[in-house]
Amino acid sequence: MPKDFQRKERVGDLIQRELAMILQTESRNGHFPMITVSAVDVTRDLAYAKIYVSTLGEEAEIKEVVKKLNLAASRLRYLLAQEIKVRSTPSLQFVYDNSILQGQKLSDLIDRVDPDKKG
Repeated sequence: MPKDFQRKERVGDLIQRELAMILQTESRNGHFPMITVSAVDVTRDLAYAKIYVSTLGEEAEIKEVVKKLNLAASRLRYLLAQEIKVRSTPSLQFVYDNSILQGQKLSDLIDRVDPDKKG
């Protein structure tokens, strides 16, 4: 495994952990609803990070949360920089991760096809 790939993965994991804690604090302060950071994809040069998040709510509410996160990205980046020790903290872009919703839809479809088979 190339060295830069390992570093990219380590930085992504670190950002995911620390950002989840920052967002948890922000949700307690009333700035955001409860948000889960499901994945982080960092570019090879570590300049940009795409943050995949999920939250509960209707589609319009979710889009509004992602919009607010992207508007607050520079402040969240500053808070993140206070917590992690990297030469340069990547710019953050937040994206809704709909894999949980799609998994639920798939599960519902399976249940409709075979309603007797539960669990």
